[in-house]
Amino acid sequence: MGDRKRILITVKTYPTLSRKYGETVCTAGIREDGTWVRIYPVPFRQLDEKQQFKKYDWIECQLLRNKSDPRPETFRPVDEKELRPVGHIDTGDQWRERRNILLKTARVYDCLDELIEGAKANELSLAVFRPSKVKDFIWEQESREWDPDKVRQMRELTNQYDLFADNTWRETFGIIPKLPYSFSYRFEDAKGKASELQILDWETGALFWNCLRSSDGDESEALAKMKQKYFDDFTKKDLHFFLGTTQQFHFVGPNPWVIIGVLPIPYKRQLGLL
Repeated sequence: MGDRKRILITVKTYPTLSRKYGETVCTAGIREDGTWVRIYPVPFRQLDEKQQFKKYDWIECQLLRNKSDPRPETFRPVDEKELRPVGHIDTGDQWRERRNILLKTARVYDCLDELIEGAKANELSLAVFRPSKVKDFIWEQESREWDPDKVRQMRELTNQYDLFADNTWRETFGIIPKLPYSFSYRFEDAKGKASELQILDWETGALFWNCLRSSDGDESEALAKMKQKYFDDFTKKDLHFFLGTTQQFHFVGPNPWVIIGVLPIPYKRQLGLL
């Protein structure tokens, strides 16, 4: 049996297709002592409504180290049915609870070289990071369709009924649309190191689709709305990133880190605390 953990969910990445697991979401959060946990795999959209936790929900579940992933914070759920919310931290009292656990209890990094060295030594693969200066929010066109082989394998996995499980989700399950753009931040750290990191947060992808709908399908207008929020609005706040390494480049990449979540927390002066 695994250890039972209480975790504040802070990260849910946009779903990707996996040949082994089907459609998966990288889910991560912080324990009450400020240390990180990655829960993988999580077939999030296959969970029933009671299990579909939100960001900043507390969950309690039994976890085992995921032996297929060498990164130190990666665990897998013993029983996916346990993945259900047991509490929530809102933004009340000037974001007090979120500030306490995310910016005080958890360690906040401000130098990328320290994180890169930590990843290569396999000491960490998740972190809270505060950029010194955010210089731009950019996007690049990507393939608009999923890899056909992965889609075929996904369909095969979806059609494999489990006689001992609730298979209701299979009757209506559709593969999530692939994002036609990748989004990134350009920024500097506390030592002036310039970097460009891709944003994999599910909320970023969801915002693109929402902006596209509100723009009547005009992608240029949708992208302008994205920049308004992620650059014009967020850079007026005390912007932090939740960073994670990719398993593929964890040990070998010059910089294996990506942005897996965004925390645009208001400055205390904006809340009237100063």
